[in-house]
Amino acid sequence: MILKQDIVRSRLGVLITRLFLYLWCGFSVFSFLWIITTSLKTNREYVKNIWGLPALPQWENFVKVFTVGNLGLNFFNSLIVVGISVFFIILISAPAAYILSRFSFKGSNTLSRLFYLGMGVPFQLLLIPLFSLMFSMRLVGGHPGIILVYIALSIPFTIFLIQGFFRTLPSTMEEAAYIDGCHPIRTFFSIMLPLGWPGIVTAAIFNFISLWNEFLLALTFLNDRAGYTLSIGLYALQGSMQYTGDWVALFAAIVVVTIPTLIVYMLLSRQIIEGLTLGAVKE
Repeated sequence: MILKQDIVRSRLGVLITRLFLYLWCGFSVFSFLWIITTSLKTNREYVKNIWGLPALPQWENFVKVFTVGNLGLNFFNSLIVVGISVFFIILISAPAAYILSRFSFKGSNTLSRLFYLGMGVPFQLLLIPLFSLMFSMRLVGGHPGIILVYIALSIPFTIFLIQGFFRTLPSTMEEAAYIDGCHPIRTFFSIMLPLGWPGIVTAAIFNFISLWNEFLLALTFLNDRAGYTLSIGLYALQGSMQYTGDWVALFAAIVVVTIPTLIVYMLLSRQIIEGLTLGAVKE
């Protein structure tokens, strides 16, 4: 009797969890579709009926945010900043994660714990000292400064993620390479890096999504309007739309900001799942 009750409770819990997930997914899809349809309306249609469909798609709303709102320049700035940041984050983190996960040397555990500790420090607490440091180095206001900040703050999590994946890889091919006289650097680039590619791609995707939507650091370290990233450009556009009342153009800008991360996740969701799954179990 007790076993039957446990089974019923377990199935009920699974049913409630699935129902919650379905409702959440349905709400997310509905919200995004509503934003898209609103971005294709006129302001009169939006004010008259916020839930209605547009009589005729207003594609000029997107043209307006790219031209008048300078969102095209902001989009290009985000591509440059995020692309360079993700490249150097992976370039630094992948070898470091490999060394910390596959080699044992004096201070390796302490070094790993320091990186783990860096994950637990909110970057908001570092905002003032970071700004003082970057200001003394004359790196406030341009792209090099924000790129350096993104790289430094993203390395601990990236090392943690890739390190967990490298630990799951078998050591047989690595040992065979050592027997054949392969240098550790060549072993990493020729054998371990291709094997660890799913984990590296997963780390790159997570960093891309988080940096693409980052706002506070960009607002702090970028003060040139021509160098604004997409999140800051959207914020500036929202401020101007309060006075013009062009709300449908603001919804078009939200679609422009959201679409890249949505496309990346839809195209590479399998790699994300594979990377997290393979890195979750230590063999």
